[in-house]
Amino acid sequence: MNTRRRRTAPAVLPSAGLALALALALPSGLAACGKAAEVREPGARVAPDGRAIGLLLPDDTNRFGAFDRPLIERRIAELCAECDVEFNSAQADVATQQQQVDAMITKGVRVMILDAVDSKSLRSSVDRAREAGIEVVAYDRLVDGPISAYVSFDGERVGRLQGEALLKAMGKKARGGQIVMMNGAATDPNSAWFKEGALAALEGKIRIGKAYDTAEWRPLNAHINMSGAIAALGADNIDGVYSANDGLAAGIISALKSAKIRPLPPVTGQDAELAGIQRIVAGDQYMTVYKPFRLEAYAAAEMAVALVRGESPDEIATGRVDSPTTRGIPSVLLTPIAVTADNIKETVVKDGMYTVDQICTPKFAADCERAGLTP
Repeated sequence: MNTRRRRTAPAVLPSAGLALALALALPSGLAACGKAAEVREPGARVAPDGRAIGLLLPDDTNRFGAFDRPLIERRIAELCAECDVEFNSAQADVATQQQQVDAMITKGVRVMILDAVDSKSLRSSVDRAREAGIEVVAYDRLVDGPISAYVSFDGERVGRLQGEALLKAMGKKARGGQIVMMNGAATDPNSAWFKEGALAALEGKIRIGKAYDTAEWRPLNAHINMSGAIAALGADNIDGVYSANDGLAAGIISALKSAKIRPLPPVTGQDAELAGIQRIVAGDQYMTVYKPFRLEAYAAAEMAVALVRGESPDEIATGRVDSPTTRGIPSVLLTPIAVTADNIKETVVKDGMYTVDQICTPKFAADCERAGLTP
């Protein structure tokens, strides 16, 4: 495993600010307010009283554009009227994100919330940020280097939920059956946690015929890998598929359908993407893992504002985590939730992530009726 964790408290957010935030409706505006960061001379340290916060996400599609970014920006605006948020999307490109970090350093942001495209490749960028006096909050996945705080979900628990759900869906076939494991990108430390949790649930209970680390979390690569697994194992010898997230599940399911495998074996997922929820309703995908993004976004915003004000994030942290380069990072690790067709209403719909109308488009009308989402 790439990363070792040490937790000192349950993954429950204790801060009064976060608890209050969950009770409040989100305001309609997106942007934070305040003055823009001033450009500094190269090599100069940021002003300790600066109020600019850099938000660097790996892309702005799916969850990051629809949930993470607006939630973080809105919460920072609520907590810190004088703070300004500088946003960049890396469009899934490491070199682009490295340039964006350098630009944030030049602008003189006080804190960066960073979701790294590649946790190891951003190490030198994080080092430069710290040398300039910039605090870095690792968001959603750890990044190598001297970071000040970390916010994510319990990755081992995610994998365990997926593995347990897969065994349940396979039923009697779990005895003597065979699965394919489609793990996430090796460059993402979360992938190692997901895999560890899944193996804890699966090993000794099912045969793993083929296992892959999927390059760059790309559905196309998952499709290619799955096609290879079908050719190697045989279409009739795959009783289930562990998929690390919903994007990979899309590629896996397209490969299964291309091979004309019917019925489809159960396939897991993660992130509760709308397309993933719709595949669950349609019966193509068995489950996903829902990670309430509001909790994660609010925790990151609270930590960033605390650091901007020169305060410790320890009051917000629920435990500590060790990365390959830094020990004892103040962290918030939240609890994920397994979602199947049986509890869509009680999870993603109840929490306002999607409406029934968004899920139950005309294409899925009959499926939604069977799943009890519509009358």
